[in-house]
Amino acid sequence: MPKSKTVQRIILIPGDGIGPEVSRAAVKVIDAAGANLEWEEVEAGLGVVEKYGKPLPDHVLEKIRKNKVALKGPLTTIVGKGFASVNVELRKTLDLYANLRPVQNLPGIESRFGDIDLVVVRENTEDLYSGLEQKIAPGVAQSLKIITRKASARIAKFAFDYAVKHRRKKVTAVHKANIMKISDGLFLTTAKNVAKRYPKIKYQEVIVDNLCMQLVMKPQQYDVLVLTNLYGDIVSDLCAGLVGGLGLVPGANIGDKYAVFEAVHGSAPDIAGKGIANPLALILSGILMLEHIGQMKTADRIRQAVHRVTAKGKVLTPDLGGKASTMEMAEAIIAAMNS
Repeated sequence: MPKSKTVQRIILIPGDGIGPEVSRAAVKVIDAAGANLEWEEVEAGLGVVEKYGKPLPDHVLEKIRKNKVALKGPLTTIVGKGFASVNVELRKTLDLYANLRPVQNLPGIESRFGDIDLVVVRENTEDLYSGLEQKIAPGVAQSLKIITRKASARIAKFAFDYAVKHRRKKVTAVHKANIMKISDGLFLTTAKNVAKRYPKIKYQEVIVDNLCMQLVMKPQQYDVLVLTNLYGDIVSDLCAGLVGGLGLVPGANIGDKYAVFEAVHGSAPDIAGKGIANPLALILSGILMLEHIGQMKTADRIRQAVHRVTAKGKVLTPDLGGKASTMEMAEAIIAAMNS
């Protein structure tokens, strides 16, 4: 696909903690690759609560709605109290129903699990993340798991469409319908019905706990995984561990109208400001973003440069066993593009 002649405006949310550092590095790499973009930076996260009264200001959502696409650094979610997760609010408010996480080895980054090439497709808007909780008696709390046929059908269709477009051979629906026969049963029945429309793609089903065991024994038996929200959240992190961690895996939240691409790792406040954070997750997410908007050649140029840098292993951040700073790694990727 030829590079778009229209300049695409991208909303940039640097995020909390190490977010601004990895965002600067990612933007520098993407711009150096010749991407036809215009950035508009906006504030969100814990750092803006005092200024706007909440971590996700209304104007941020308005700008994403206007421009359709955003690139986001990590945002902090306080555990057990405080504001709702900004990430969850973005996904639900903008109906970003598909969370896409391709998981692949990077050259030079060794994995004891062998060659990994998995795609996790996670439903993003319902399940226990609907946030329907209450205290029903002293010492007793209740959370409601919401599964609908509509959401199950569209995430299954997304998974199969992705498999067709990217020449994948198999889609596996992940469930716990042996216990949650109604809710997970609905997801499973719906996925099975969608699978009938894709006879060239092999379809199988697996119970989520068995999947977790199989993934650390023989991950090569899986291709595209489609999961409900909670299982997808857990399994996607497990899969990231197979290739070296969340710092090496991109993430995309995609809906029919909007898309937000993000580093799925945390904000790592313990190393914020030290300039040693790994920028690869956000750079790889930027590659997914470029592909989404049709700038395929630019995306491939960055991908090849990343692979050359990791394969040489000379310029890596401390989490990857090196001594390079965040920006030194970005500059090495730029140099690899220009060599």
